[in-house]
Amino acid sequence: MSRITSFALRGIEAEPIDVESTSTQGSGGPPRRSVVGLPDAAVRESLERVHAALRASGLGGLPHESVVNLAPADLRKEGPVYDLPIALSLLGSSGKISVEARKRLQSAIVAGEVALDGSVRGIRGVTSMSMLARERGAVSVLIPRVNVPEARIVRGIEVVGVSTLKEAIAWAEGSDAYLDVAEDASAVRGVSRAVTDVIDFLDIRGQESAKRALMIAAAGAHNVLLVGPAGSGKTMMARAMPSILPALTDEEALEITRVYSVALGGSRTDGLVRERPFRSPHHSSSMAAIVGGGSNPRPGEVTLAHLGVLFLDELPEFPRHVLEGLREPLEDGFVSIARAAARVRFPARPLLVAAMNPSHAGGFGTSGKSMRDQERYMGKLSGPLLDRIDMHITVRAVAVSALSARREGMNSERMRTAVAAARDRMEHRQGRARPNAFLKGRELDVHAVLDESSSQLLAEAITALGLSARAYDKIRRVARTIADIEGSSDVLDIHIAEAVQYRLLDRHKTEVTMQT
Repeated sequence: MSRITSFALRGIEAEPIDVESTSTQGSGGPPRRSVVGLPDAAVRESLERVHAALRASGLGGLPHESVVNLAPADLRKEGPVYDLPIALSLLGSSGKISVEARKRLQSAIVAGEVALDGSVRGIRGVTSMSMLARERGAVSVLIPRVNVPEARIVRGIEVVGVSTLKEAIAWAEGSDAYLDVAEDASAVRGVSRAVTDVIDFLDIRGQESAKRALMIAAAGAHNVLLVGPAGSGKTMMARAMPSILPALTDEEALEITRVYSVALGGSRTDGLVRERPFRSPHHSSSMAAIVGGGSNPRPGEVTLAHLGVLFLDELPEFPRHVLEGLREPLEDGFVSIARAAARVRFPARPLLVAAMNPSHAGGFGTSGKSMRDQERYMGKLSGPLLDRIDMHITVRAVAVSALSARREGMNSERMRTAVAAARDRMEHRQGRARPNAFLKGRELDVHAVLDESSSQLLAEAITALGLSARAYDKIRRVARTIADIEGSSDVLDIHIAEAVQYRLLDRHKTEVTMQT
């Protein structure tokens, strides 16, 4: 018997899979070959691909009788990732490679799709595979050549990239011609595949109050809803958000790279993703496209925007069940998808930037009819969803004089500097990776202490607007961020007053109720 280690993906995590095989030449009759261990159709077809690849490589094809077992048997195996380890395991069990080659293969984790001509194609999830190899103490990863750039970002392992089955055998037999070296993530060439068309806030005329609100949102990682008429600049401001977010740490960059490796496949991931992603799905997108899912669960847009920006334009036009599906990731920071075979979990902590018109007509109105139209349109958004959006921002139409004036006001560089300074204060006070939006319970009580004046002002606002307990905490978190932007160690009543202004829809509902 021959045994080689490969991997399976569960979410973005890799789990070890033992590829075991036995083979004999048999004594006539039809070939008897099988793969067991809960394989899907692509894995069952692997033997046919491997047989053709071995013949094309001059190795004579598969033995007459062969059994391949993928263990553990209770974990479903999917995709062509097992072609290369199956081929090498069968070569070992049939005695076509040396004992030394089998030992070298046992010290590695092996994965790759094999084509009929013996070439090796790229696969998904190599970053997670490399991290698994390091955790298990494996010496090497043997992978397709196209996947080498993303494997090299994980330190502590040898990376062996091959283009053909023959090259994989040559490495197993002792050649180091295909050996690469893993690098420190901080030294790996960064790529910007996750971000496109970043805009500078200086290019957006007027809207200085909205820019300030978005700077606060970026500093505290607060979800935000922009409400304003068409043409007021909501989309441009959303697209400018990545330009003011803090730079990724090495750990964050590696986590985003793992997500894109699983979602897109290694041949389309050229290295460490160094920019925060920006995703803008259309409102006709399905639940699986936004949240994730499918028979073989894949990450959705909320995961592809992890640690970046998820922009939902025309928010009320999204199906209500899709918006309700966002409640879990917005609250917990992950998506959990249950299937009969297993439950998978994807990280999902984007900064949500949503935008909408105030009504079907597209603008604000003050008449009773207009107010009722606005209420019906905004009624498409549930209270629990709005409670998970920290800031509701009014975006007014830009005056003609502002459009024709020379460019001035806040630019992205200045805003990014203020955001970074506020994040430094949060890190010093709360520890790393704890922006104010994530403060809960006792943490919030400790870090957002209100004096008597601030407490009284907040209590009056909560009573007047009829806000929920969750909205009460949102205001405190946003006020804490405003204080950090201003360089204040204390949360003052002026910070509470500004934070209350960012509960637009709560104030709007109160006004409509009073009119009716």
